[in-house]
Amino acid sequence: MLRDYRDDDAEAITRVALAAFAEFEPHFSADWPLFNANVAKMPRLARTGEIIVAEDDGRIVGAVAYIGPQAPKPDFFEPSWPIIRMLVVDPAARGKGIGRHLTEECLRRAERDQAPVVALHTTPIMTVALQMYLRMGFAKVREAPDILGVPYAVYVKALG
Repeated sequence: MLRDYRDDDAEAITRVALAAFAEFEPHFSADWPLFNANVAKMPRLARTGEIIVAEDDGRIVGAVAYIGPQAPKPDFFEPSWPIIRMLVVDPAARGKGIGRHLTEECLRRAERDQAPVVALHTTPIMTVALQMYLRMGFAKVREAPDILGVPYAVYVKALG
């Protein structure tokens, strides 16, 4: 079940985000504490966007942030693009289509906002997520700044 974020979800979302990104620790090496600290800030995305929560049997198992067309976002995105940020799925709940459902909800919200495209940034080390985005029709449009030495790129999907 998908629903909108509530303030009392912050702790559970942080737990899921930290668990979801844990597998990437070897890629961030000495900078892992800094990366982890940034991941733990996921609930703050509710200040400028909409966090969508996935629940399974009353337990939060995933989340994603949808940042609307005119909301502040990193400079490597076009200001008018809505973006998808921090898609996370609890490792114990993977393989059930939760990531795809969360992404599809972001696409619905972008269509609601009458956006011609939706964008995100990801890295080749996130192989499962990247392959899902490519299957869903996202295409790489340019490189994005590295995060702590890990390469990222911007991907866009046309809507409508």
